[in-house]
Amino acid sequence: MFIDILSDGLFAAVAAIGFGSISNVPKSAFKGCALLAALGHATRYALMHVAQWNIMPAAFVAAVAIGLLAPKASRYWNTPVEALAFPALLPMIPGMYAYRAVEGLLLCLTSKTEPDFNHAFYLLNNNGMICVIIVMLMVIGVTIPIQVAHRNIKN
Repeated sequence: MFIDILSDGLFAAVAAIGFGSISNVPKSAFKGCALLAALGHATRYALMHVAQWNIMPAAFVAAVAIGLLAPKASRYWNTPVEALAFPALLPMIPGMYAYRAVEGLLLCLTSKTEPDFNHAFYLLNNNGMICVIIVMLMVIGVTIPIQVAHRNIKN
């Protein structure tokens, strides 16, 4: 299980470097993006697979972890907090739920019978709501610690 958690973090780190590169993050800060993504994604993975949490609270806690570590990382790599935190969050976007929501929408549009439409509409709503809630929880989870740290620095 420990190897699974490490490999999950490693793949998230690679993805975060990719997202950082298209977001104009300085190359010197790629390590910060990778580290935050690895820690956040590994946290979510461990909570889901070891502690048996649902993806929604696990993603929230992982985003809070990224939000807590991002201000220190931004000072270390001398880069804006957002430039590190948001590329680190992107690998946690729930892609399968988004894909299934779009698939449900397409099935709704092409369904010929009412039971088929109802099932497709259920898939669209269920997967779409889960995707939106996870993304909202991640944004809230990363933003609150960053804002608290920002206020503490000003005072």
